[in-house]
Amino acid sequence: MQQPADGTDVFSWIDEAERARERAGLVRTLRPRPPVSGLLDLAGNDYLGLSRHPETIRGAAAAAERWGGGATGSRLVTGSTELHAELERELAAFCGFEAALVLSSGYAANLAAVSALSGRGALVVSDAGNHASIVDGCRLSRAETAVVPHSDPDAARKALAARPPGTRALLVSDSVFSVDGDAAPLAEYAAVCRAEGAALVVDDAHGLGVLGEGGRGALHAAGLAGAPGVVATLTLSKALGSQGGAVLGPARVIRHLVNTARTFIFDTGLAPAAAGAALAALRLVAREPERAGRAREVAAELYGRLTASGLTAARPDAAVVSVRAPSPSAALRWAADCRGAGLSVGCFRPPSVPDGISRLRLTARADLTGDEIARAVETILRTAPAGATDQGAPAS
Repeated sequence: MQQPADGTDVFSWIDEAERARERAGLVRTLRPRPPVSGLLDLAGNDYLGLSRHPETIRGAAAAAERWGGGATGSRLVTGSTELHAELERELAAFCGFEAALVLSSGYAANLAAVSALSGRGALVVSDAGNHASIVDGCRLSRAETAVVPHSDPDAARKALAARPPGTRALLVSDSVFSVDGDAAPLAEYAAVCRAEGAALVVDDAHGLGVLGEGGRGALHAAGLAGAPGVVATLTLSKALGSQGGAVLGPARVIRHLVNTARTFIFDTGLAPAAAGAALAALRLVAREPERAGRAREVAAELYGRLTASGLTAARPDAAVVSVRAPSPSAALRWAADCRGAGLSVGCFRPPSVPDGISRLRLTARADLTGDEIARAVETILRTAPAGATDQGAPAS
């Protein structure tokens, strides 16, 4: 490798950063999986078991055959197809909103909504437990950002009330937080926004397909779907088993995003295969509403069995079950031991966890059988590291 003329290694700092990660047990690596791994999967976000459902696969294949392998351009140039419009109409109708806008990822959807609805001179009040995509949306918005304690409506109210008169404001929160699986106090947040004249933006990535009537989402469950001051973002990559994201809300909000949201305007449109898969899965969810309740039942059963055996876990409000580990390195070993025993689980360590507490993160899937649940619980308990049953109060 050619070095600068003075012999300086401009990336030497990376080596020290890597060594620091190794010492802290925070090294992350890619682990490509085969089409069929043989592992029982409690790590992914396929909450309803639809990513491999025949109808989802047929939807993807048919869309690719008809529309091609890619969208060919940004949505404002050549990347909008009739398929995208159809998906947007059905998403909005299913979730109870006036309109929807499909983007290439849930991350892009959060960047679009937060940045385009705030901007320089505005105030964004953000829950401390929010996903990184919301955090980045706040940073890119150039708005003043007030980070308030997790799930604390009174703190949000105080932050909004303290802004100068006439300042545009929005409160942004996950509906279900991805680390512990706890639900945000959406009704209380909405009341605060109405009282303080602020918009409410909710990332329903972990609520769609799991919460609300037939999986219509957390905002639908809270009676907030379609409310004039409420906007939802979501992903198509979890309960719908595909890829992509969307923003849902009043039609004028969606028109505004089409004209101002940079992650929509300057990004290539969602691939037709992903749109086709998401649309097929959405229709399946509408036709089989019992899947949502089953996902919640599996989460409750995992939580009950694990905590009854002495592990500390957060009580799940949706389909995420979070189990505390004694340390980052212990969490990493625990996940690796589970994997060696045929079970794939998530491993959350700093900086992915805002409170610095490492966890195993389990996905409760609607298609898990009783035998698979029993096998997962037995494996987690058998591989638990020393100290895992002495973690104090639950993380909820």
